[in-house]
Order: sequence, then C-alpha cells, then structure tokens
Amino acid sequence: MAKLTQRITPFLWFDDSAEEAAKFYVSIFPRSRVHMTTHYDEGSAKAAGRPVGSVMTVVFELDGQRFVALNGGPHFRFTEAVSFVVNCETQQEIDHYWSALTSGGGHEVQCGWLKDRFGLSWQIVPATLDELFQAGPDKARRVMAAVLTMKKLDLAALERA
Repeated sequence: MAKLTQRITPFLWFDDSAEEAAKFYVSIFPRSRVHMTTHYDEGSAKAAGRPVGSVMTVVFELDGQRFVALNGGPHFRFTEAVSFVVNCETQQEIDHYWSALTSGGGHEVQCGWLKDRFGLSWQIVPATLDELFQAGPDKARRVMAAVLTMKKLDLAALERA
C-alpha cells in the first residue's frame, strides 16, 4: 500500500458492522474502494471482547477521502454531533445520494440531513448552497426559510427563493 498522504482520517466506531458499512459506502460513491481489512487475533480479541478472526478494521476510500471503520463493540454510537457533508452539483446527484444513503433502513431528517442504516448522519446539499447564503441578507433569509421546509433539498426551489 502506498504511503498515506492524507493527514486527517475519520475513524468510525461500529458495533460489528464495519465491513458491511464500508462495502455499502463504497458502492455509493465514485472513486471508492476498500483498501485493507484486518482481523482480531487471540490477543486483540481478548482485550476487545471480540471473536478471534472477526473483522477488526476496514480501511476504505470514498471519492478520494480515506476512512477507517472499527468493529469495537456496542460501547459507542453515532450521534448527529458529527456528520459528513456531500456537496452535489445537480439535483440528480442530490437525489442519487439521498436515495442510496437512506436505503435499507436509513431515514430522512430535515434540512438536507439524513441518517443511514448504520446511524451515521449525512448532509446532502447543493455545492452552491454557500453562494446562495452569501448572495445578500434578503436572499439568505429566503433560502434559509426554504431549507427549513425541506427534508431532501430541492436545488431549483432554493435557487428561486
């Protein structure tokens, strides 16, 4: 494996679904792949209370961003305090990521936020959202008012606001 040049890597703690989650995410985003999977040996399994031979970590990449997923047990859960933002160029992209990430048990929240079936929070937003908010105070108020009425964001409606 090539030397890692990414300085900061998100590290995600799962109970026992790290491999399933990594494969799910890799199937959704372009330029994505699983790099490496490690397994618990006798020493690490005993320390972690995990079965020997079960998946310990999965190193994967989503659209050029490297992540590590750990099967660490039920001690910690994801919360909305941390989310991943997916900036989309078109409504078609928004629709694609929204549908893919809510599939299999995920659910829509509000204002472009969703939770996937693993409990991880995502924000699926137009790449132009910052520009819309910086187009002046009146436009920003109208855009925010529109965002607050939506679950999945509607790019055309935001541009019209």
